[in-house]
Amino acid sequence: MANIKSAKKRILVNRTKAARNKSIRSAVKTAMKKVDAAVAANDKAAATEALSNAIATINKAASKGVYHKNNAARKVSRLSKAVNSIA
Repeated sequence: MANIKSAKKRILVNRTKAARNKSIRSAVKTAMKKVDAAVAANDKAAATEALSNAIATINKAASKGVYHKNNAARKVSRLSKAVNSIA
């Protein structure tokens, strides 16, 4: 355990930020799973609705620095491609 006051504070701050990042990452994964489920069910309307929600969630995560912007763009691209593949 750290002895220096600033080191103790960094540990607490890092725990808080890690919990926040974990929550945001979890929300992104959930949104992506909803899109994948709708695509698997060939439900274009539900997939489109889930896609718009997922894109918003991913972009918020990227703006907060949880994901790199290219990582977020890649996720959005893959989801959009999957939704567009529904005939």
